[in-house]
Parts: sequence; C-alpha cells; structure tokens
Amino acid sequence: MGTRNPVTWLGSPTFPEAARTALADTQLRRNLRNATTTIRGRRAQAVGELPDWERLRRAGEAIKDDVLHHLDRYLEQLEAAVTARGGVVHWARDAAEANDIVLRLCGDAREVVKVKSMATQEIGLNEALAAAGVHAVETDLAELIVQLGDDRPSHILVPAIHRNRSEIREIFRAAGLGPASDDPRVLAEAARAHLRRKFLSCEVAVSGANFAVADTGSVVVLESEGNGRMCLTLPRKLITVMGLEKVVPTWQDLEVFLQLLPRSSTAERMNPYTSTWTGVTPGDGPEEFHLVLLDNGRTATLADPVGRQALRCIRCSACLNVCPVYERTGGRSYGSVYPGPIGAILTPQLVDDPHDEQAASLPFASSLCGACFEVCPVRIDIPSVLTHLRARAVEAKGRSAESVAMAAAAWVFASASRYEKAQKLGSLARLFAHDGRISWLPGPGAAWTSSRDAPVPAREPFREWWRKNRG
Repeated sequence: MGTRNPVTWLGSPTFPEAARTALADTQLRRNLRNATTTIRGRRAQAVGELPDWERLRRAGEAIKDDVLHHLDRYLEQLEAAVTARGGVVHWARDAAEANDIVLRLCGDAREVVKVKSMATQEIGLNEALAAAGVHAVETDLAELIVQLGDDRPSHILVPAIHRNRSEIREIFRAAGLGPASDDPRVLAEAARAHLRRKFLSCEVAVSGANFAVADTGSVVVLESEGNGRMCLTLPRKLITVMGLEKVVPTWQDLEVFLQLLPRSSTAERMNPYTSTWTGVTPGDGPEEFHLVLLDNGRTATLADPVGRQALRCIRCSACLNVCPVYERTGGRSYGSVYPGPIGAILTPQLVDDPHDEQAASLPFASSLCGACFEVCPVRIDIPSVLTHLRARAVEAKGRSAESVAMAAAAWVFASASRYEKAQKLGSLARLFAHDGRISWLPGPGAAWTSSRDAPVPAREPFREWWRKNRG
C-alpha cells in the first residue's frame, strides 16, 4: 500500500455517522435547501431552451468515451503540442509526486495565487505548500470564504454554499477584511480589494483546468468572476495541475462542452469568463508555463469497465443539486473533495482501497432515485456505478452478519415452498408493531429500524388469501 491518498479528509467519519450530525444542523439544511432549489430551477429553465439538449448530451458522452478509450494517444499529442509552444509538461503518478513538482517550480516564492481547482484540492496542495512555508491565496470568492473560515468546501461549484451572508461577514471581519455590512456588493468589494493586492504582488500562480485541447496544446479554464483570469495573466510563472481525463481531441469537441457545462452548472447560456492559453508568448502573459498531468488513481479507475464512466465528469455539480441525500446532509458529510453523487462513485475509485471504511461507505450515500443520471450532461449512469461499488465494498468485508443474511435470503427466494413458509414466519413481526408501524426489530433487523420504520406485514399472506378466496 502506498502513501495515503488525500482525496478524502483525514479523520473524517463514515458517511452515516457524518450525515447524522449534519441532519441535526437546521441552519445548514435551510441554507442548502434554499441554494439547491434556486440552482435546480434555473438549470431546468436554461436546459429547456435547447431543443437538441439530448443530442448534446450524447455527443458529450461519445467524445468522453473516445478520449478514455484512446487516452494514451491524446495525452502524448497534448504533451507534444504544449512543448512545441514553449510550455513544459510534467507527469505525476500520485498526489505526493504532483505536490513535489509544484513545490519545486515555486522556487523562492513564499506566496502564490490560486485559481479554484478541484485537482489541487484532491492532492492537498495548499497543505503541502504550507508545510514548506509557501502560502496559497485562493482567489475564487467562495474558495476564499472557505479558506479564511478555516473551513472545508461542501459543493463542487459553490464551495461555501453552506454559509449565509451574515456568516460570511463574520468570517471576513475575523480575517481583517472589515466589511461594514452583509450586503453582497459590500462583501464582494472587500474581497476584491484584498485580492487585487495579491494579484499585483505574487510571482507565481497555480491553476486547475477544465479542459485541454490535444491538437493545439491549449488549456481552458471556465469561471464566473474574472479573478481566475487575473491569476492566469498577471504572475510571471503559471503552473497548471490537470487530471489526465480532462483532455479533449479538438476545438470542435470543446465546443460541445462549452454548451453543456455552463447550462448544467450555473444555468447560463454561455460562461462569463472562458480563458484559454497555449504555451507562452513573449511580452504577453506569463513567461513560464508548466502543465502537471495528474494520474492519482485515474489509471486504476480506467481499468474498471463499469466504474470508468466516472471519468467523463466535467465537474458541473448538476447531480449535487438534484440529490435528496446531498440536500439534507451537505457536502462535508462525504468527507471528500468530491461530494454528492459524483463524489460517491469517484472518491472510492481514486482511493482504490475497499478496506478504507470512510471511502467504502460513500456508495451507500444514495437513495438510487436516478435523478443524478437524468441531469448529468455526459450521461454518467451514477446509480449503476453505485450498485457496482456497493457490491465491491460488501465483497471486501468478507463474511459478516449482512452477507449471511443475504445468503439466507437467496436460499429462501430460490424455492417457492421456502418463500411461503418465510412469509408465514414473517407475519410474526406484527408482534413488534405499534400504531401501525414497526419502529424496532431485534437482531439484524435493528440495522433497518435504527434509521427508518419497517412496514407491518399483512395479517394473512397474499398466497394464502388467494387459495381461500380464488383457489
């Protein structure tokens, strides 16, 4: 076993335990419900404007599948194109290797500015830089709120979705930014004044990437505030950390995702700030450009014919905003950089350790209602992957009370006579009923009734009723 993968947060409890705590936080649930309901409605309206939305989804799915099938070829093409245009490509097998590369490239810099990036969160870059005496300044407003509040993100697109305006004002005040009120304009102005000083003083910037075009070596970042563009253009050196799966073959392929992503994520017809850069250009932008291509469990995920579709994800967060489990528990309950339905299938695969109790609990954080698949712009069949990973987690546990119970159930269902006898025996559960509900069962049944009521069995099984009345 290698070093621990920081894609999950150290010390995080399993999902059921964390969810129980989150459900008791009424303010958190109120904040989440307000935010996700608003985003959900706007997204549905934006998507409904396009008569060919389903064709776009299928096009996105096909492009991503082609990329995953020929990933080696497209990555080599990307490396050659970036190098030909003055950039430098680095390959990182895991988080530790990626952090070492970035730290070495930072040189003597003691402070860097950062564009919002899931990849750098996944590898724990901020913590690695801090350990080496380098302070990373988040420039995305929501990420800045999370950083100043010594908090953790709870949403892919809106990391501070669990905070309301008054909470943000207190965080800014504690950090010395001093906004006079919780008016959104005043809060934004305080953040802007703080960040402007950082943009003009930092020599190094670190970014993630939404996409990279293989045939030209161009890298693409989509954001809504313009702060990312400041990062990408002002510092002398730009370091981009990108997951291997973010490559697309051509600009024509990129066009599909530039339609899918904004409508799915922020419900906008087109993205407010789309920055693209290709290598370096003397006198224009950064003097150095480094692209770190990150594996960190992606190759292992690619080897799973069912689970690999998680690598199609374009980080739009549409699945989070429709998930009833996410809406009630929030993102921090997942204990991972990637929350919600996509996190429930991506995180366990990146961790790649079925004996990690926290990661192995995530595929069970779902009602399997299928809403996540309905909204996914690249048609990731999340429910199928969830059940696939659940089976893997159960298998890894070996023999347990649950597996024995399932084996017994299979033995019963294999025979009509055994099933009929089990039905008669099951009717005895009525002895535990109270006010038409069963709220407590002994033995293995207690696992069910600890979080929900069990249905009361019929007094007379249907087969017996049929024989008496129709047989």
